[in-house]
Amino acid sequence: MALKLENVVPFGRSFDEYRRMFNLTDGDLDRRIISVGDGPAAFNAGMKALGKRVVSVDPLYVFPVDVIEKRFYEVVEGIIEQVIATPDDWTWTYHKSPEQLKKNRTAALEIFAADYEEGKKEGRYAPGELPRLDFKDGEFDIALCSHLLFLYSERLDYEFHRASVYEMLRIAEEVRIFPLLDLSGAPSPYVEPLTEQLRADGYDVEIRRVDYEIQRGGNEMMRVEFVASDFIADYS
Repeated sequence: MALKLENVVPFGRSFDEYRRMFNLTDGDLDRRIISVGDGPAAFNAGMKALGKRVVSVDPLYVFPVDVIEKRFYEVVEGIIEQVIATPDDWTWTYHKSPEQLKKNRTAALEIFAADYEEGKKEGRYAPGELPRLDFKDGEFDIALCSHLLFLYSERLDYEFHRASVYEMLRIAEEVRIFPLLDLSGAPSPYVEPLTEQLRADGYDVEIRRVDYEIQRGGNEMMRVEFVASDFIADYS
């Protein structure tokens, strides 16, 4: 199904936010990383500036940069108005205010836009979407998923979440997902059953506190890694 741009909210996070959201160490940044659902984030450009590489995947990348930028400016004011209208849902420890949030999101977009076309030629930005990714088994060490799984629990059902996590585990040794809240700020109902299923299938699942929070209470990520070498599950 073709992506409809009017359904997209292209908000991207900064390189520093990615480091904090996913507890990324200097050693992690040297590993093979794929980052799913990045949108117009500055993470890829930040990695490039450090001489490192990440592959960002998003269905948004079928569009040219000017279309992505135009869509951002169409929605940003409405998003900030929603944030201002729900003050109890947010904490301002990282972004100091709704106005600074807008400024930081705009800065991330500008960094992304300056890197995007070159990055596409280099294969660093690839169109694609869960629950199926066009990469080889074990091609990456770490798969990151920011503000997609769990956040959209009302729109994406449990089967989508299950299939998406196992697909990321097919192509990467380790998966990290942030945040664990849905759009209303409540814990996603899928975290617990998915954790149980993953552990039953031989995966180590850890909920880690991270040094980043904007949704109130949204300062945890899920980290999944395969540990049982004698167990093989088929989810094709």
